[in-house]
Amino acid sequence: MARGRDAAGRPVPAGSPDAVELVPEQALPPAEALTLARDLVARGRPFFAHDVLEARWKVAPAGERELWQGLAQVCVGLTHLQRGNAIGGARLLRRGAGRLAGYGGAAYGVDVAGVVRQAERHATEVEAGRPGDPLAL
Repeated sequence: MARGRDAAGRPVPAGSPDAVELVPEQALPPAEALTLARDLVARGRPFFAHDVLEARWKVAPAGERELWQGLAQVCVGLTHLQRGNAIGGARLLRRGAGRLAGYGGAAYGVDVAGVVRQAERHATEVEAGRPGDPLAL
């Protein structure tokens, strides 16, 4: 049985009121993975969105792995920011944006270029000591 985690993905004791629902461990089909990941990010749970996207990345065809890994890294960046690690968060947002930059267009309904712009802008805001606008996948 998986250990409970809070919204930021930190382990919590069994039965803790801070525990949130875990996500499926198996890879979901692309559209389902994106729908769930988007919902999780919107609800302030990027750690879990990363888990969903990472599972998809591990089974994706070679030509899609950069897309899924880039989206997952953006979510890891958001997780670091949520946990108070501004430097690491900004770096991972930029790393994820870098992986995604080669796509430029849309993939599975994701405006990849838009996510790249948002992640870069968010990283810049954080580096300047500002919270940055919410980021959406």
